[in-house]
Amino acid sequence: MNSMTRLFAIMRKELLQLRRDRLTFGMIVGIPVMQMLMFGYAINTDVRNLSAGVVNQSGSHLSRQLIADLRESQVVNIKYTVDSPEEIEDLLRREAISIGIFIPHDFDRRSLDSRRSAAQLFVDGADPTILGVANQLRNLPLKFDTVPAEKDRAATFEVRPFFNPERRSAVFVIPGLIGMILTLTMMLFTAVAVVREREHGNLELLINTPVSTTQLMIGKVVPYILIGLIQLALIMAVGRLLFSVPVNGSVLELYLAALVFIAANLALGLFVSTVVKTQFQAIQMTIFFLLPSILISGFVFPFDGMPRIIQIIGEVLPNTHFIRLTRGIMLRGASLFELRQELLALGVFTLVAMTAAVLRFSKRLD
Repeated sequence: MNSMTRLFAIMRKELLQLRRDRLTFGMIVGIPVMQMLMFGYAINTDVRNLSAGVVNQSGSHLSRQLIADLRESQVVNIKYTVDSPEEIEDLLRREAISIGIFIPHDFDRRSLDSRRSAAQLFVDGADPTILGVANQLRNLPLKFDTVPAEKDRAATFEVRPFFNPERRSAVFVIPGLIGMILTLTMMLFTAVAVVREREHGNLELLINTPVSTTQLMIGKVVPYILIGLIQLALIMAVGRLLFSVPVNGSVLELYLAALVFIAANLALGLFVSTVVKTQFQAIQMTIFFLLPSILISGFVFPFDGMPRIIQIIGEVLPNTHFIRLTRGIMLRGASLFELRQELLALGVFTLVAMTAAVLRFSKRLD
């Protein structure tokens, strides 16, 4: 009887402690709800509304009907109409579109020839999911009275994958994995380091020195920037040596993009350190932030296929923009100028997060 009393006393103590720890209690409720919402809405294997561009050199009624059929399929969302295949390739390289539709000038004649495809799909082959969707579109039927219905006729579209012609998963995964690793390590290291200083009483010692709040925060960040750049070099070396992942763009520009991304995550880690009280809470908050960074950033699932509200949330995440930068530079050979909007978004996030961290840290000191 005494043993059961002691057992229930310990259980009651744990429940009371959880009730007082609002952050942990919020995680208990928040993580399952967030997972359900993300898996239910964001993760959609039936991809729709992929950004597309079209070149219609034929300009005939038949070609316009084909474009209308593509729109009705709801698989592609045609955002650009351009004049040449080169412009389609440029849009693919800048990640403005995922699929390009090329209808040649002799489209009507090709439609009557059952031995060859009538048009072409230019596909961002770096993403296997998008390539799979394009392969489904290639057999879109030509619903024209003038086109003979033959069982053995060629596919409507010839699919041309760009940037990953060998269709290797590692080429798609590793550039995105860079962001995942840096997000986890940079945010966690910074948040835990500051909280540990507070737990050990070292912050009180630093407060009594002439060091300002801004200097203290920057001093905490800079060493981890160097660590992040070392991690990037290590990931790239392993990716190159073991998985033959190319870097088709500028390595220097990749490092510059990573520098801004690392700063964004460190600023976020500093802000987290001003919210939490213990190292365990810092780890919890990091996991809470990492989960959407994996699921709704475009790391695994095509960003265009997600509901609009999920896309808006995803645009707030630094990893969404960094994945576009890494895949753009490494796989598509894009320049930072072409991807300047993603770099600007990271810079704004860094500024906002660092400002919030400094202001909140000063308030806590007061």
